[in-house]
Order: sequence, then structure tokens, then C-alpha cells
Amino acid sequence: MSRDWDTVLRSWSSPSSDTEDQKCKNAERMVKDAISNDDILSKHRIEVFAQGSYRNNTNVRLESDVDICVRLMDTFSPNYIHANGLTNELLGFIDSTYTYPRFKNDVERALKNKFGIESVRRGNKAFDIHANSYRVDADVVACLEHRLYTLQKSNGEYFYHSGAELRPDNGMPIVNWPHQHYENGVSKNNATGYRFKYLVRGLKRLRNEMVENGIESAKPISSYLIECLVWNSSNDSFGHTDYLDDAKSILAHTYNATITEASSKEWLEVNKIKYLFHVTQPWTLDQAHEFMGSAWNYIGLN
Repeated sequence: MSRDWDTVLRSWSSPSSDTEDQKCKNAERMVKDAISNDDILSKHRIEVFAQGSYRNNTNVRLESDVDICVRLMDTFSPNYIHANGLTNELLGFIDSTYTYPRFKNDVERALKNKFGIESVRRGNKAFDIHANSYRVDADVVACLEHRLYTLQKSNGEYFYHSGAELRPDNGMPIVNWPHQHYENGVSKNNATGYRFKYLVRGLKRLRNEMVENGIESAKPISSYLIECLVWNSSNDSFGHTDYLDDAKSILAHTYNATITEASSKEWLEVNKIKYLFHVTQPWTLDQAHEFMGSAWNYIGLN
């Protein structure tokens, strides 16, 4: 007997339970308390906020932890790649005496003081705070503000995108744009009658089941890539009576658009800053195309 895929997708599209959501909020609040109560960190301008699938309300069962960014705002890393001729000297910027390594060490101390030494593990990129009955597992990243300068405003000031720059203990810096991602995801959700995030969760769970059943094309596909692919689907792909018809339209749109590079070379991540298919990305156009075709076949569409 074939599965009722519309019912399955509706079930998979549901957000996390109130209990899961509260445990995520508890972890976020405790990290904020750790930073604000630290004698050194409390003297700096720091933002603490959830990011990733939890903040964007696209998290599913296998993403039950919460990503939290601790972003230092009074020391930043400027990027002038899109602002020809602009320099630190021209803007009057000087090197900060409060360095990133000191900041990351201070964050580590504050977290261990709050959660206990045994509950905090320092990884190359993030601090892992172990879960308990009160909170979920949390990955905390210490970041600098990353400023991507683009153009000059009429008042003489320069416009920049404000991102978060993570510097691993070993490896190159990683720049993300969590606030832009959140805002553009909300906008897409509103424009699609609140179907965007439902379908993201549904297709994430579809991908997870495909992996569990040994579908090779699903294995290299990240949850983040799925969210970006759905975001790049046209708004008229959403809003059908059945969720299955929405999924069918999204899969068809993304499958056809990824046949050749020309159709999707201008596609962006949800943040609208980074190109979705670029040599620096950990995924490829061919992988996305193969997955969409496999997903289509998996749920028996024709």
C-alpha cells in the first residue's frame, strides 16, 4: 500500500514541540547570563543570539540542539573587496588591543563558570555545552562582527553588511550572515502564505529518511542547502491545497533549474549575500540536482 505523502509531509512540516522550544530558550538564556555576568565580557559591547535552524524555525528532530552566537561588536573585521579604494586608514580604524584569541578565551571562562567545567567542551570552532533535562545541547561560537563594505551613502558614510566572523583554533575564518538570513526567511515565509518554513521542515525530514534508507544522493545534502533551495523556489510554487503539490512544484522547479549552471548561477543563499553555487561551497550543483531527482522518485511523483 502506497503512503499518503500529503499526510506525511503535513506531519513532517510541524515545528518543534513547546517542550523542545522551551529547552532551546533555556540554553540561550543561560548563555546570555554567562556573558553578562562575566567581569571582563560585561565591559564590552556583545550580542548574544540564537542562529541557525532553531532561530529560523526550520529545525527538525535531528537538529534538536541550538546554535548560539556570541558576537563582539566593539572589535570588528572589515572587508573592502566590494569597496574599491577603501582602507582602514581612510576610515580612521586602528587595531584593537582586545584580540580575538583573548575574547574566545574569555568566552570559554565565562561558560565554564556558568555551566561547570565538565559541561563545556572546547572544539576547534565552537564550545559544546552538554544537554540536561532543563536545556538542549548548545553549540556556542565566539565571533567578531564582520563588516562587508559596499558603497558610499549620500551623507558621506559607507554602507556595510554586518556579519559574524568565526575564527577556528585551526583553519581559516568563516563568515556567516545570521541576521540577514533570518530577515529574508521571514519575508519569504510571509510571501508564501507561511508555507516556506513548513516545506523546508518537510523536505529536511524527507532527506533524513532517504539517508536512513541508504539513498546515496541524499547523504551530501545539508539541511542548510535544502533551506536555500526551497528559498530559491518561486513563490507560486507554494500555496496549493495539498502540501504534496507544493513539494512537487518545489522539486520540479529546483530540479529543472539545476540541470545546467546557467539557470541557477545567480541563486543566492537565504542571506542574499553569498552565491549558492560557488567553488567555495561544500556542495555542488550536480549534487543538488541529483538529490531533487531522487526525492521526486522517492515519493513516487510522475
